Parts: sequence; C-alpha cells; structure tokens
Amino acid sequence: MILTTERLILRDFDERDWKPTLEYQSDPEFLRFNPWHERTELDVHSLIRMFINWGRERPRKKYQLAIVLRKNNQLIGNCGLRMSHAQADMADLGYELDRHYWGYGYATEASRALLAFGFEQLQLHRIWAYCLSENVASAHVLEKIGMRYEGSQLESEWMKGRWWDTMFYAMLEREWQNLRRQSYERR
Repeated sequence: MILTTERLILRDFDERDWKPTLEYQSDPEFLRFNPWHERTELDVHSLIRMFINWGRERPRKKYQLAIVLRKNNQLIGNCGLRMSHAQADMADLGYELDRHYWGYGYATEASRALLAFGFEQLQLHRIWAYCLSENVASAHVLEKIGMRYEGSQLESEWMKGRWWDTMFYAMLEREWQNLRRQSYERR
C-alpha cells in the first residue's frame, strides 16, 4: 500500500526499515512521550515484523505505514489508522516522527493523507486520536488537521512511573466533507 503527498510517501514497512526506526526511536527526546525507556534492535525488529504482518492480514484492519521523504527516500517516522475489526466504521489515528523532522509539517501532511484515505477509501464514519496533554506539539497537529477536541481524561495513562492526562480528538466523515468543500471553495 502506498499513499503519496506533496513531500511524502506513506508505504507499508519492510524488514530493512528497522535501522532508521531504531535510530529515531532511541533518541531521548523521542522517548519522552513514549512508554519505552530505551529501544533495542530486538524491540524494533519485533515492531517492524508486527507492522508487516498487519499489512498482510486479509481483510486488513490496521494500516501502519512508514513515512518516507519523497526527495531522498529517507524514512522519518510512521503513521497509521487502526480499526478494531475489518468492517469497523471507526479507526484511531496515530503518528510519530524522528525528532530531526519535527516542526516542518510532516506529521500534519501524513495525518491529512490518512484522514483522506480513511474517509474516502475505507469509508469510515469516525476517526479519533489521543495524545498526552503535555505533548503540545501533537495536540497542535490534531487541531491543524481539523480534528475536534472532545475532552480530557485526568491521569488516564500510567507511564514511566507516573500518571499522565490525555486529550481526545475526533472527526466525523461529514466534518471531513465540509473541510474538503471549504478547501475547494478557497481555490
């Protein structure tokens, strides 16, 4: 599976993707809002294998894709839509990027492509996402792509020896269509 945007290719993972994934997932800044304290080759090989297996499932219910720069084929992260079952009307959206590529709009660009794929091809009714309340940059991405803030849950995620608050966002198919229509009318 391949989705393309102006600057990115979103594609299924292959075994060779472990090394750049390990490199960015080992960065202490990346690990700050993730459950791991460190990442090993074995951890990342297992993760990549899981993503590859998800891509082989038929019918498919999880689309976890490598984010690759079009200009040089560099893997810079991953993003995904995950449904509980193949005929689900809802999916959760998520993304992660190599710290060196934060702040350039890549997470926004990849997430918009996933919304388009989810609503237009998978014909989902609802796509939702959550992030840790302290991860302001991630919340900003979700707001930038037009997702609606639905609320917070206090101390709902136990990670790294403490409780974290989480913020939830969502978009309905009709909201997506309205955004597309407004975007088209502005041209």
